Amino acid sequence: MTATTFERAMPLVLAHEGGWSGDPADPGGATNLGVTIGTLSLWLGRPATKAEVKALTVATVAPIYRQRFWDKIQGDALPAGLGYALFDFAVNGGSKRAVIGLQRALGVGDDGKLGRITLAAVAERDTKALIDALCDGRLVFLRALSTWPRFGRGWARRVEEVRKAALAMATETAAPVDPAKCPTCGKLIAA
Repeated sequence: MTATTFERAMPLVLAHEGGWSGDPADPGGATNLGVTIGTLSLWLGRPATKAEVKALTVATVAPIYRQRFWDKIQGDALPAGLGYALFDFAVNGGSKRAVIGLQRALGVGDDGKLGRITLAAVAERDTKALIDALCDGRLVFLRALSTWPRFGRGWARRVEEVRKAALAMATETAAPVDPAKCPTCGKLIAA
């Protein structure tokens, strides 16, 4: 849809990602604002240090999120709620895994590449039903991970919160515009 969807989705994702974490049970390793040391290393083109991960700010991670996750899932081409749900999935589980989840929800070939076939299938489906199917499939994937016993409760809460926010976004964007009302404040416009 529009670039403003990314700007709206980014703080929602960051709220789930939180701040600094050095949990040895986390396969991502040192992480801050959802950016792992591995992702930062790829971004920098060299091995990152834990100090560099700790020093990350919202301003420094936003371009990483945009390029490595949002653009890879073609968030601007997706309906707002679906774009947010897929973006959160990509950040939490990887862009390829998220796209495979979407493709499985759509019943199209699941190569992990969001191309014209996947986008055409998205255009033919009800956005809210697709958000539900994507979130359901995401939970199935997460429950199969060996780290589910440690992180599962938080992941399940996150997926349900993402589902709720994504469905709200889909409802907002699907609501018809009333030409008799002010689009900003909702008051009736005098004829």
